[in-house]
Amino acid sequence: MKIPDLNDLIADLQTAKQIAIDDRNPNAIVTATMSQAKLLGMDNMRDVTPHNNQPVVFNIAGLSPDAALAISRELENEY
Repeated sequence: MKIPDLNDLIADLQTAKQIAIDDRNPNAIVTATMSQAKLLGMDNMRDVTPHNNQPVVFNIAGLSPDAALAISRELENEY
């Protein structure tokens, strides 16, 4: 008997999820989805801040100060 690899496990969980969808069983859908996420390592929070505590600098050298300010105001209004 072959030991299942990651692709086999994900495929089995996808089958289980489809059965749960067909049976309209939301708890089983969530369980299958979370199990897939765990297998893929997506269930762990990751620190995405720089380790040296320096702010992230975006390259906007091609923009004039007025253009950068206009974009900043648009984003501020949008969010």
